[in-house]
Amino acid sequence: MRWTVGRAFVQNQGLPLQPMKLNDCLDFARKNPVCYLATADGRQPHVRAWLLWFADATGFYFQTLRPKDVFAQLQKNPRVEFCFTNNGDFASVQTMRLTGRAEILDDPALKEKLLTDLPFLKAVGTGPADPVHQVFRIAHGEAVFWTMADILKEKTLERIKF
Repeated sequence: MRWTVGRAFVQNQGLPLQPMKLNDCLDFARKNPVCYLATADGRQPHVRAWLLWFADATGFYFQTLRPKDVFAQLQKNPRVEFCFTNNGDFASVQTMRLTGRAEILDDPALKEKLLTDLPFLKAVGTGPADPVHQVFRIAHGEAVFWTMADILKEKTLERIKF
């Protein structure tokens, strides 16, 4: 099955356009896990490359380390935006902006999974109980897809609420 994304609709070849759903957002993020995270430190925005850990029906999951400035920014102002891209060329580039509130999760089972899934993090801290490891997710928010065909149409693009 081949899907194309444009104007926040998906099209299964040969079938009519269908409104996008959360699963389309999850699939796009999983296929393109390198993304960009925007936070704010007071009035100063900060954007940095980030990596999606995993995504499922309960949200989009990420990790950071407690000593980092970004963790303090998330605590002070949990409103964030992620931008995922397929890194296509000018004609095929697609992005998904994901806006919501970062929810910091203090869940030992999640931290154990984190260190299993991303073993390079074991070199930091003393294990899953170490507060240096921080997991956060975006469980509720809004996603919007954009392509070059959508220039000047941002306000009319479908918003996918989750």
